Amino acid sequence: MVAIKGGTALERRLAELAAKVTKPANLSVGFLADSTYPDGTPTAMVAAILEFGAPGAGQKTSAGRASAHGRAAVAEALGLDAGVGIPPRPYFRQTIAEKSPSWGDAVAALLASNNFDATKTMAQVGEGIKGQIQQSIANFTSPPLSPKTIAQKGFDKPLVNTGHLLNSVSYKVD
Repeated sequence: MVAIKGGTALERRLAELAAKVTKPANLSVGFLADSTYPDGTPTAMVAAILEFGAPGAGQKTSAGRASAHGRAAVAEALGLDAGVGIPPRPYFRQTIAEKSPSWGDAVAALLASNNFDATKTMAQVGEGIKGQIQQSIANFTSPPLSPKTIAQKGFDKPLVNTGHLLNSVSYKVD
């Protein structure tokens, strides 16, 4: 049998640390609601369709219905042919899978170094995660673009057209 001693002291110390945190802070990182392409298309919608893919003209989604509106909006925002399907390019999910295990340790270390200022800490963590998502977009290569898309764009880099998506990654602390 294992005996644990010092539980009261541990609880007291944890309460002291919790009292030092200036205020709880919420962090949102990604494509925020106010971000749009020049034509008004929400950046988050384009990001989601690029992340999860979309059927081409006449193709059906797994739910059995074509997502013509979303596909057309993405095609227009990116200057592409609306009839072409978009394969999933999971840059966001890959960032979360690869990087999120270190986020908790980063929060703990930054809280201590920031004298438990939660707002400052979350802003630093948000900036770091933003950079990780942007790096994932910049590094993404597979699946490759179709020859038709390469011809339309003039280059073969997936997820990058004008730089709008990359530059729209943001964060907010509230």
